[in-house]
Amino acid sequence: MVFSSNVFLFLFLPIFLGMYYLSGNRYRNLLLLLASYIFYAWWRVDFLALFAGVTLFNYWIGLRIGAAGVRTLAAKRWLILGVVVDLCVLGYFKYANFGVDSLNEIITSFGMQPFVITHILLPIGISFYTFESISYIIDVYRGDTPATRNLIDFAAFVAIFPHLIAGPVLRFRDLVDQFNHRTHTVDKFAEGCTRFMQGFVKKVFIADTLAAVADHCFALQNPSTGDAWLGALAYTAQLYFDFSGYSDMAIGLGLMMGFRFMENFNQPYISQSITEFWRRWHISLSNWLRDYLYISLGGNRGTAFQTYRNLFLTMLLGGLWHGANFTYIIWGAWHGAILAIERLLGVNAATRVFNPLKWALTFLLVVIGWVIFRAENLHVAWRMYEAMFSFGDWQLSELNRASLTGLQVGTLIVAYVVLAVFGLRQFYSQPLGEKASKAEAAAPVVVTTSGGALALAPVLAMRAALLLLFAASVLKLSAQSYSPFLYFQF
Repeated sequence: MVFSSNVFLFLFLPIFLGMYYLSGNRYRNLLLLLASYIFYAWWRVDFLALFAGVTLFNYWIGLRIGAAGVRTLAAKRWLILGVVVDLCVLGYFKYANFGVDSLNEIITSFGMQPFVITHILLPIGISFYTFESISYIIDVYRGDTPATRNLIDFAAFVAIFPHLIAGPVLRFRDLVDQFNHRTHTVDKFAEGCTRFMQGFVKKVFIADTLAAVADHCFALQNPSTGDAWLGALAYTAQLYFDFSGYSDMAIGLGLMMGFRFMENFNQPYISQSITEFWRRWHISLSNWLRDYLYISLGGNRGTAFQTYRNLFLTMLLGGLWHGANFTYIIWGAWHGAILAIERLLGVNAATRVFNPLKWALTFLLVVIGWVIFRAENLHVAWRMYEAMFSFGDWQLSELNRASLTGLQVGTLIVAYVVLAVFGLRQFYSQPLGEKASKAEAAAPVVVTTSGGALALAPVLAMRAALLLLFAASVLKLSAQSYSPFLYFQF
């Protein structure tokens, strides 16, 4: 089940919210857990057992670490066991096929018979719930949160359906108080509805429309320079509106249930360095990689070379986390190398002066990275890069012109206008690193505000426009057969 589906909008969500608000506070976490398991089982019932097993295992490991004591040798042994088992489960389902295929390429080149194994299906959301489980047991070991004895609350944290499939990557220590005490108000529910509708419009109206452009350009066997750049720019916008749209919907659903999740995007395409980009893009994952991988590797506590190495390895492993493909590894290495270079050069990642040249260079580096991130394999990526930087024929190929519609062109233009306007607005109105307000940077469709009567009319007009766009998006969704989120594959 996905948020952008009629089953979710008109069956699952209204039934769940009705039962949620009719039940007492004592039973809401249990109801949330059961609903989340139904949400997950809608895809495949058999993988629900794996999901529940991982949850129970990490709950038990947390209790063992807590009983052993903060940072004790016994606690460290329990932690190592927990992390190793979690990574083995993730590695088997996510990387076994890739490992066997890579090994077969090597041994067949020597004339040997390849290994034959049954294709292993990747459980959806496994990367996210594994990372959240690992963060919990590490936090217990470090003493950042006590080991919980409430299995229902812990299981609901891991399974909570708004963020289950594609994040944000949440931490138990940040939500434990909300599981025990959270407020349910009309204002918070209305804010959640607004945020959900924003994300829905971003996903269905913009991302889904641009998906066809990107897919067609990347599928061309002999793309022109114009085809390649069109595909790269279309995918750059598609990925942002798709993933930030999902995050908006997840945050909105959380608000409807009284939770306030962290922001996951902060206008990343306004960044003037790759370091700044990773403070604005997929913030929850960036923070996770920093706190549980980069710091564990040594962070910046060693020599300058060790710091650069740790930055590079963190992003390399972050790329591998996205999928079992050499394209993701190279994408992670690309960003890791640039981060190390920027640290070496002492790049300011929180500048308050907008420099068009720095922005253009950063955006170019991001787009170049997205090409290999999107490509099915290295051959497709090379074909796109070769066309992009041959600077040959800037005209679109006949195949591309025949498939491109006015709606797609208009949507691409609107997408970049929205990115520019709201990106610059955010840049000049809020210092980087300052905590985002209710519906700040990730929401370019509508912005909450406060003020007197003069401010009320524009706000009402924008909300009315959002409601109309949401209704139109629902109609568009009903007309198309399927609307998957890009990050479901990770």
